[in-house]
Amino acid sequence: MRNRQALLSSVEMARFVARGSLRLDAVVPAEMNAEGLAVLADGVPQVPFGTPLSEAYAEGSFVRRLLRIPQVAGALRSLVGPEPTVDHHFVHVREPGGGDAQPLHGDAIIDVRPDAFDVQLMYYPQAVTLEMGGTLSVPGSHLRRINESDTGRYQNLRGQDRLVCPAGTVVFLHHGLWHGGRRNSSGIARYMLKIRFNPTVRQRRLWDTSDLDDPRVVAELDATFPWYEPATGRLERYNRVLLWRALTGDDRFDIDYWVTRVSNRPEEVTA
Repeated sequence: MRNRQALLSSVEMARFVARGSLRLDAVVPAEMNAEGLAVLADGVPQVPFGTPLSEAYAEGSFVRRLLRIPQVAGALRSLVGPEPTVDHHFVHVREPGGGDAQPLHGDAIIDVRPDAFDVQLMYYPQAVTLEMGGTLSVPGSHLRRINESDTGRYQNLRGQDRLVCPAGTVVFLHHGLWHGGRRNSSGIARYMLKIRFNPTVRQRRLWDTSDLDDPRVVAELDATFPWYEPATGRLERYNRVLLWRALTGDDRFDIDYWVTRVSNRPEEVTA
């Protein structure tokens, strides 16, 4: 199974750690997308919380085949490892000309893990235009802890990403990323399948680490985003370093001495 997966590179993993999301454009074939629209319109039967992935969806079912697409399977394994559990799934439907803009929120009100994370897969079986009101997200927001909809009063932030994508696009989100569905102002119903996955193994070096020393890794981890405040925004990079240390097992990794200086606690007593 591993040979059929397209594992993420270290550069791609670092980009996910910095942005809180990974986008795979048009990775689902057109014939599957046509089938997917019909499947989502009918609804996907629920599975119990915590069901192992291998048991959650029947052999040959649409969702099982979706998750076996090499790029999707490889990204999922790279992020949460083999055999994660399915937390839950939900089919989101925005009717033509319907729905209000969803308040900006994070999905994990009680999830404050600094060294582990769930991922949410979002599958779009049809091309999403700006008028169709695709998912809005705020890059780099996932490590700033909020209580679900504390950010709901904010409608627009500088640098936000309002999804416009081709059919068959799959997006993975860190569970803490701020996001919200937009109003569908088009004449076409918009469908999206969301699945949340929980890891069952330690999330350490699960991806292709052959490029771990590539300078682009640090460049990705050191990215800033337009909504960051000049001072407080530094905390986002600090928290990324902590997460990257946990993911790689390298407790000495740092960017510009951010973590090293504040973890300096000498124990030697002067004479």
